[in-house]
Amino acid sequence: MQRVVGTVVRGLRGPIINQGDDIEQIVVDTVLNAASAEGFSIEDRDIVTITESIVARAQGNYASIDHIAEDVRAKFGSDTVGVIFPILSRNRFANCLRGIAKGAQRVVLMLSFPADEVGNHLVSLDELDEKGINPWTDVLTEAEFRANFGNKKHTFTGVDYIDYYKSIIEGEGAACEVIFSNQPKTILDYTKSVLTCDIHSRHRTKRILLAGGAEKVYGLDDILAQSINGSGYNEAYGLLGSNKATEDTVKLFPNNCQPLVDGIQAKLKEQTGKTVEVMVYGDGAFKDPVGQIWELADPVVSPAYTAGLAGTPNEIKLKYLADNNFSHLRGEELKQAIASYIENKNENLVGAMEAQGTTPRRLTDLIGSLSDLTSGSGDKGTPMVYIQGYFDNYTK
Repeated sequence: MQRVVGTVVRGLRGPIINQGDDIEQIVVDTVLNAASAEGFSIEDRDIVTITESIVARAQGNYASIDHIAEDVRAKFGSDTVGVIFPILSRNRFANCLRGIAKGAQRVVLMLSFPADEVGNHLVSLDELDEKGINPWTDVLTEAEFRANFGNKKHTFTGVDYIDYYKSIIEGEGAACEVIFSNQPKTILDYTKSVLTCDIHSRHRTKRILLAGGAEKVYGLDDILAQSINGSGYNEAYGLLGSNKATEDTVKLFPNNCQPLVDGIQAKLKEQTGKTVEVMVYGDGAFKDPVGQIWELADPVVSPAYTAGLAGTPNEIKLKYLADNNFSHLRGEELKQAIASYIENKNENLVGAMEAQGTTPRRLTDLIGSLSDLTSGSGDKGTPMVYIQGYFDNYTK
């Protein structure tokens, strides 16, 4: 029978995961139960992905705002702390900020503008143009920002993040000053002790600050990089990738996930005879065209994956072949010509015209984005995703 379906993606419903649960066995059982219930067969090069959230829950990787505060005090003492470039998020940063403020006496909060690192806007570029403000060179005080733009609320959440973050800091007993700049060195006019809260640009920011004369420079990846009085921690990313758990706690990005994905692969191989690829995923990496948010608030899309998911796709653009190489063919002749071309394609198509437009991103970033959009972050109850046919092409 002719194959008429390519890639198939299934969100798998599993149990609610709690601390101490055997996440490895739960994933294996969920996959096998789903295959049995839905009548699909497990094949080589299928993919099972697991959201980082349930891995961290099983690990019990949590910390309180008091743990954060203690680490901040240990690093900064009684210094005024420059907290720079945080993302605008109640879920991602509000509890982190509570802990930071609780560990400090005075905070200078420096926000990037017109938007944060992941695309949450305070104002639009058009509004900056209208006021003649250059975000790359100009520095604004809170009063100057308000005089130009008034009280701005987030498009989707309806939150005025300037007021919200300032109220969090002052609510923890710290004095607060808010400024707006996209230049890391601006903060050094206010304090030489800086906590940089950006995610993907943090290494550059730290380098610029140190070269500019900062005396103490840490990032969110340095806070809770080790356990504080029995707290959760993340050796590689600290508070990066954390989420609000309760009003007083955060769930951290999971630790040491490689043994988990390798273990799941081994158990599925033992029970099915098939080699299934496995990865843990967090945020996908894609941009919303309305809100301009590009989603990736985790430090990486995938903290761990099996060996078969390394690398990038090596694909040919079918419509390029149809419009160029084989524009004179139709029907079965065209189909056979394209199939033959695919079967004999080079192992490395980087730079080849026939590969243009084929999204040469890392497989884990593509599959993580697919998984994140499938599982969602709300009440679907599908924290595992099973993907079939992802590596197939027009010939099979």
